[in-house]
Amino acid sequence: MRTVEKERIPSLSLGEERNIVTQLLVVNLTLFILLLFTRVIYNMEGYSTAQFNEDVLAWASLPANPARLLTRPWTLLTSMFSHVSVWQVFSNMVWLWGFGTLLQNVAGHQRILPLYIYGGLCGAIFYIMGMHAIPAFEPILPQASMIGAAASVMALAIGVTTVAPNYRLFPMLGRGIPLWIITTVFVALHISSHIFSTNDDAQTYFPALLGGGLTGFLYMMQWKKGKDWGAGLNRLTYKVTHLFHPVEEQHKEAAALVRKRLGNSIGGNNPYRRVGAVPEQRLNEILDKIHEQGIHALTPEEQETLLRASKQQDN
Repeated sequence: MRTVEKERIPSLSLGEERNIVTQLLVVNLTLFILLLFTRVIYNMEGYSTAQFNEDVLAWASLPANPARLLTRPWTLLTSMFSHVSVWQVFSNMVWLWGFGTLLQNVAGHQRILPLYIYGGLCGAIFYIMGMHAIPAFEPILPQASMIGAAASVMALAIGVTTVAPNYRLFPMLGRGIPLWIITTVFVALHISSHIFSTNDDAQTYFPALLGGGLTGFLYMMQWKKGKDWGAGLNRLTYKVTHLFHPVEEQHKEAAALVRKRLGNSIGGNNPYRRVGAVPEQRLNEILDKIHEQGIHALTPEEQETLLRASKQQDN
């Protein structure tokens, strides 16, 4: 069973190295700006927002009609990164930053992208199923569609709460507020905002939120048991992003030598076991950096950590 590292205090930061949350924020905000700019151009040229929705937004939104989805399957991915409402993107990005950074710190950056993608995909499936199973949604089914990162953010929120429900935030308020209370407020705000929304299709997002939350819970429950459902996606992502790295093999050899020096147990199923005075997760992060950038890319602090672990291992 995996356990959360107790000694590391998570910090909400946008500047950490290997911060997958930052990259997701950049992708979401870039797409939002692109869509917003395109809509402004449409309006300046005399075209209506409805025309923009039909010509542009429809190709990024997830259609509720399966027959239409078959003609544009890429919307399963694009929809979870697309926003056109300022309030929608602001709300989703704030919660993505908060819950994502906490999860990244307590469970590792490798959990973020798979959980975001899986939560979005499962939310999409639940959305389509809900549109066909709930009679109240039938009148808007033919033209209904969904965009936004809500399901993915819900997966991250429920995921980190599953791992560390009693982690305390805002310590300046006495003993702090348990994470599960923050998550409860987040879920309540999400539900109420859709219930009281003036948009006719706002309630259709409920099945997607349920799918995202269920994904977060199941994913992190399996991770706590030592099963990483995101390992395959992480390997694929790494290969795709390292297609044009001619010195990659040299970095792999350097990382392998360091692993051998520290012992073959590094990189096992328990990333929070300690090697001497150093948490194994920290060593894995350093070894991953050597693997990708070479040993010369280590900072003085990382070199000192590696040296300390090596000495402790010898003892």
